[in-house]
Amino acid sequence: MSTTFLAHFNSITDPRIERCKKHQLIDILLLAICAVLSGAEGWEDIEDFGHLKLDWLKKYGTFPAGIPKHDTIARVICRLKSNEIEKAFQSWISSLIETTGADIIAIDGKTARRSFTTQDRKTALHTVSAWSCQHQLVLGQTAVDNKTNEITAIPELLAMLDIENSIITLDAMGCQQSIAKQIVKQKADYIFALKGNHSGMQDELEAWWHKSQREGFDENNMDEHIEINAGHGRIETRTCQQLLINKDWLAKPYRWSGLQSVIKVTSQVHDKSTGTDTIETRWYISSLALNAAQALNAVRSHWQVESMHWMLDMTFREDESRIRKQQGPLVFNVMRKIAMALLKRDDTKSASIARKKKMAGLDDDYRSTLLESGIKMR
Repeated sequence: MSTTFLAHFNSITDPRIERCKKHQLIDILLLAICAVLSGAEGWEDIEDFGHLKLDWLKKYGTFPAGIPKHDTIARVICRLKSNEIEKAFQSWISSLIETTGADIIAIDGKTARRSFTTQDRKTALHTVSAWSCQHQLVLGQTAVDNKTNEITAIPELLAMLDIENSIITLDAMGCQQSIAKQIVKQKADYIFALKGNHSGMQDELEAWWHKSQREGFDENNMDEHIEINAGHGRIETRTCQQLLINKDWLAKPYRWSGLQSVIKVTSQVHDKSTGTDTIETRWYISSLALNAAQALNAVRSHWQVESMHWMLDMTFREDESRIRKQQGPLVFNVMRKIAMALLKRDDTKSASIARKKKMAGLDDDYRSTLLESGIKMR
């Protein structure tokens, strides 16, 4: 098992010179991943886990010199190359999933808030992740210097993935003409949130909307889908209207590659306790043809990536982590996502991710089940 699972991480370059390799890099990575899977939140936790579970670890690794000290673990891991870490993670995920076709892939960024250095509080780790709504997995990620660099990181992330026949969803930060062109070139579709960063385009599309409305919508150019949900004393009505665009009517700068439709989602929430209503309207552009139900599902699915961010913070305490040196924050981020993927995919226990993580720390057999499930998707 370990050979199959860890083969994806063998491509990572060992930063040490040969005479300093008392502990094998692959053993250090195995130790760290299993420790994080079992609840470790720092370097000392990883060492403690190793001493307690050395016999179990030797089922999957060699550990000829026993367990390394926590400062050795930190020193080695912090010097790994970021691009090799990201490629190894993406390679492993790809081995689990035969194809990502017909998937909704939500792309979004997250900052590990306490990962900044004390000299410069602006250097916190910011990663851009691609979340598979179908498989409930992070398909790949790339680290960027700050949030504004997401625009350059997204094309690199897309290039790593097989997105053919998928729908890519992005917030307003990723609403860029070059990104739309790349998605279409990779034979996928897109839905981009439209906000103030493209006010000129939004003004033109709203003008087209009102013009079409005056002339009369019909089934050939507009589709509508309504969903109503009730709970916790609230009734929410979501109305999705999707209108085909005549690109010749738009100014040339707004004739983006693949652009076919504009989507208007209106959310009306009625609070039964106060009797008040709140209404919010959001606009999107898309390469999709008319199918308002599909469009609303994709728009709503995008927020699944926020549940991944919430889980990293609440279950794995990423925002509280003070690991800051070199590649340490990135490697820990990847290990948390590996652990999250293994825990989410497990169906042998009916429990929350937090409970499963505690059980993995206590039960060697359950931890083996989780690790061995990392070979292939059921």
